[in-house]
Amino acid sequence: MKTVADILKAKPHAQLYSIWPTATVLEAITLMADKGVGALVVVEGEKLVGIISERDYARKVVLMERSSYNTEVSEIMSADVITVSPTHSNEACMLLMTDKRLRHLPVLEGERLVGLISIGDLVKDIISDQQSMIRQLESYIRGETA
Repeated sequence: MKTVADILKAKPHAQLYSIWPTATVLEAITLMADKGVGALVVVEGEKLVGIISERDYARKVVLMERSSYNTEVSEIMSADVITVSPTHSNEACMLLMTDKRLRHLPVLEGERLVGLISIGDLVKDIISDQQSMIRQLESYIRGETA
């Protein structure tokens, strides 16, 4: 099974997008839309202090009738961030995300933020592994040698 490090290396656009806690929610949502991502890590300097997602926006701004123009990211971000290390397996991440109902996991190497993986990244990796296994089994059944 692949590790988080393998999954990060395989991502075509491994760019990590972040925002600061004092930014407005509008700035965060605009950045997410511009970059085509569903979440941003919230950092102070190089320290991870939270994560903000489209779900946070929908539930904590729209439904509560707040203004995205003057609400700060720190007011709606998830501050108790669950993280993984590059050595975690795909399977461990899937179990964690399913159990905790998460869609994104920041990746820390020690205290250093090195990436962000999504449920989509994990599903893509699993599908790739399954397709490879199917091809190997089909070759075996046909008596082909590798």
